[in-house]
Amino acid sequence: MKKYINCAIVYAILALAGGVFFREFTKINGFDGTTTLAFIHPHYLALGMLFFVVLVMLDKLFGIQGRLGKVLVAYHAGLNVSVVMLLVRGVFQVLGTALPNGADAAISGIAGLGHIILGVSLVLVLFKVKKAVQEQ
Repeated sequence: MKKYINCAIVYAILALAGGVFFREFTKINGFDGTTTLAFIHPHYLALGMLFFVVLVMLDKLFGIQGRLGKVLVAYHAGLNVSVVMLLVRGVFQVLGTALPNGADAAISGIAGLGHIILGVSLVLVLFKVKKAVQEQ
């Protein structure tokens, strides 16, 4: 449980930092449009902090901690790859940098892979929780 709550704290800090970065970076650059930087805060808040707070509660109820090791490594990787690509694309949007087609496609592709890893690992976590619930 301690590991999960520490992850929740780290993701809460990252969510807050992402929100502050979005506000300040757009303000400094005089940007008034939409940007993917706005999605960093909610991604880290919901998929990071809240997810791990829920895992704390599920561990308390069903003792799931020993079951999730490798799946959570993939979850962390998927979440962070996705958010880093939101950051990269958002910085280019705010700065008004025109990306070549290859670079634009690469950012989209890497973000897509991050989301796929995140989605698959989330489903695997749910299956492992289901198994722990059935065993109790």
